[in-house]
Amino acid sequence: MTARADGTDRSPDQGVPVRDAKRPLRRRLLDARAERSPDARAAVTAALIEHVLPLAAGFRGPVACYLPVGAEPGALGSGTVALPDALLAAGHEVLLPIVPAEPGPLDWTRYSGREDLAPGPLGIREPAGERLGPGAISSAALVLVPALAVDRRGLRLGRGGGYYDRTLPLVGPGTTTAVPLHDDEFLDEIPAEPHDVAVGAVVLPGTGVVHVSSR
Repeated sequence: MTARADGTDRSPDQGVPVRDAKRPLRRRLLDARAERSPDARAAVTAALIEHVLPLAAGFRGPVACYLPVGAEPGALGSGTVALPDALLAAGHEVLLPIVPAEPGPLDWTRYSGREDLAPGPLGIREPAGERLGPGAISSAALVLVPALAVDRRGLRLGRGGGYYDRTLPLVGPGTTTAVPLHDDEFLDEIPAEPHDVAVGAVVLPGTGVVHVSSR
């Protein structure tokens, strides 16, 4: 990536602004997820849970997770439980994010099960429990982060809201950050901007946990 004198970040490919280079990649990844069958999604969730539970067992402290929906890796499927429910059933304290009313880092609350979920401001169900504040993520021993893709530098491609780029700097020192993905969403390189925050690992259905940076 390069930067022009006007401060606009450019990808090395024909000087395309990085944010513009992200859009078609984001669209391609979302379309690929949408094309996966329910059985394929359920198989991915089951495989990810098999890898995430041993990873989480190696840490003492809460696990900050996300509530996967639709075609996201780890989402609830036929005959499966979703990723945060599996962590809860394994005895972990699970923290789930709450989208703030104004742009900023995510708020957090303790997850106690799907019966406590209520519609959120973005049309996504979220826990209705006590809000713990953005700083609660600093107590997490493991942080599972959503993304559409991660590259071999640990840089992630999100949906463009910027919530996790504002949140990850609050993660405590030495805490592992990991992104559950489909196998083909672990890429050699993705377009990145200076504010993009790297993660430490990816969790892939076929390969398991792959460490990609020191985060």
